[in-house]
Amino acid sequence: MPSVVGLLEEQELAARRRVDGLREEADRIQAELAAAEQEWREWAIARRRVDTVLAPDDGNAAASEAASDPRGADASSARGDAVKPKSQVPMWREGLAWSVLSADCQRILTAVADRVRLHQGPLTCQEMAAGFGMDVVPARVEALRSKAKRLVARGWLAEPAPGRFTLVQGVAGPADGS
Repeated sequence: MPSVVGLLEEQELAARRRVDGLREEADRIQAELAAAEQEWREWAIARRRVDTVLAPDDGNAAASEAASDPRGADASSARGDAVKPKSQVPMWREGLAWSVLSADCQRILTAVADRVRLHQGPLTCQEMAAGFGMDVVPARVEALRSKAKRLVARGWLAEPAPGRFTLVQGVAGPADGS
């Protein structure tokens, strides 16, 4: 008859092997997730760059320099009609360009516009945080919710259900001049 201690050691060994196997699988999945997120970010950057290049030229030489020199993109947006990151959100009106919004607000509008374009329905702040590569923690989610609510109050976004955001009818993408 086997000893109780021997049986416990066998169970412990089996449990440790299972934990080790699951850790290896989690590490593999984590590495795969990191690679997929990096690829996603690169495609998003590529799309934004193509949008910038294909955007109608308003005659602004600084904008054309920024399009040809990626290092000057941040500097040109500071010189152009884009407002500073902590500025107020203007009321939306027909023909108002997204460039009047802060980079964070533009990022939110782009994410919501992508969802509309893909017919995926309204976007939650948790989904935004995850999509932006942020930690989905209350502080980050509430910061996004605050910005999204401000965009709702100013007519850029609609909130058809509590906590779910979509574009207001008539607000088009950044390359569409609104």
